[in-house]
Amino acid sequence: MTNALTVSDLTLTFPDGADRITALHHVNLHVRGGEIAAITGPSGSGKSTLLATVSTLLRPDSGRVELETDSGTVNLAELSRRDAATLRRNSIGIVFQQSNLVPALTTIEQLEAMVHLGQSWFVSPSKRREVRARARDLLHAVGLTGHENKRPAQLSGGQRQRVNIARALMNDPSLLVIDEPTSALDQERGAAIIDLITGIVREHGAATLLVTHDLSHLDQMDSVYRMVDGVLTQQKAVIAA
Repeated sequence: MTNALTVSDLTLTFPDGADRITALHHVNLHVRGGEIAAITGPSGSGKSTLLATVSTLLRPDSGRVELETDSGTVNLAELSRRDAATLRRNSIGIVFQQSNLVPALTTIEQLEAMVHLGQSWFVSPSKRREVRARARDLLHAVGLTGHENKRPAQLSGGQRQRVNIARALMNDPSLLVIDEPTSALDQERGAAIIDLITGIVREHGAATLLVTHDLSHLDQMDSVYRMVDGVLTQQKAVIAA
């Protein structure tokens, strides 16, 4: 799979009375499939705004967000709302800071719902079996075999975050964006989640952006950026293979 994300001269402003606040200021970055670009920086500096813009949840004022896949290259910044929603569902995996799991759904149903969203009410039995098999495989990959029928209230914080990661991978995304995956976990569980993410990204080949305040994991990242007041600077570059 050939995946890559290229962000070029990305700028986003928000209204502030008669003026405008610059949230992203001419941001540039590049991350290839199977690599993780970490983004650090103080709270309120624009890190989560960048993730939201790259994943089509916010539309920039200017600049390009190019996602390269086997099907070609698309500028996400130019998509209509409908096209953005379709691409987000099919090609972008989002891991929010909070797991946002549906309380009434079991672990395996959380993953299956990602595939059935936007589909017609009728799903063939063979498709259902295929989806369930993929969900089981992903739960096994994140160490949750045996927890398929548990609901979120029956899982620990670390287990819920593992479900969150598996759910984001259900549609085999070309782009994975991850916002503070260890913020609610202790150091040991946080380290386990980072190890899990790095292994999953290498295996699945998604171009990955990961926002983090935990600097202890940066040596596992392929590149490191720091954002301050909407300005992104590279701290660690990818070493060419």
